Order: sequence, then structure tokens, then C-alpha cells
Amino acid sequence: MSADVRDPGLQPERTTLAWRRTLISLVVVDLFIWRSWLTSEPSSGPVGAGLPGLDFQGICALMAAAATIVLASVVWIRSRQLQAGNTAASARLVLISTVAVICLGGTAIAAIALGG
Repeated sequence: MSADVRDPGLQPERTTLAWRRTLISLVVVDLFIWRSWLTSEPSSGPVGAGLPGLDFQGICALMAAAATIVLASVVWIRSRQLQAGNTAASARLVLISTVAVICLGGTAIAAIALGG
């Protein structure tokens, strides 16, 4: 057995399901951030008078959407990798997903802080 080949049992299927469950929970966080932005008062000022998206809540919503799209791409790539074989995830893929999760968590914290 080579070093990069994983357990040939049901592990790849369980891993794919875990990645999908994680993505679903992150989409829920994303939706809460979007709801917070949509229910917040529009920004007031000469630049963003009443326009949604020109405030910090809108920036948080866009960052959350970007992080969710990155994570959805990672889940899709990893699912395809596991269907093709049961090799370990690349370090680059793990790094990208870690950075996206940290960004989404920071965005959620910022959205809560700015919403209250």
C-alpha cells in the first residue's frame, strides 16, 4: 500500500458526505449573514444614501457569498477526486478550504458585531 492511498472501504463515501454536511452548515451561516444585511437599515450619507450594498453589512454578505462559492468548489473537486480514487486530499485543497472557512467565520463575527 503506497503512502498516498487511503482506506479502500467506505471512508471516501463518508468523507464526501461529511464535506457536503459542512457545506450545508456554511450555507446556513451565509444565509443568516444575508438576512442580517437585508434587514439592516440602508446606509445614510452622501455616498450611499439608501443604497443597499454600500455599507459594511453588504461587504460581509459579499465576502460570505465568495467564501461559500469557494467552499462549494472545494467540495465538488474533492467529491470528484474521491469518485476517481481514494487518494489523500492535496495540501493546497486543504489550505484553500481552511482559509475560506476562516474568512466565513470572520465574516459571520463581523456581521454580528455590525448588526447589533
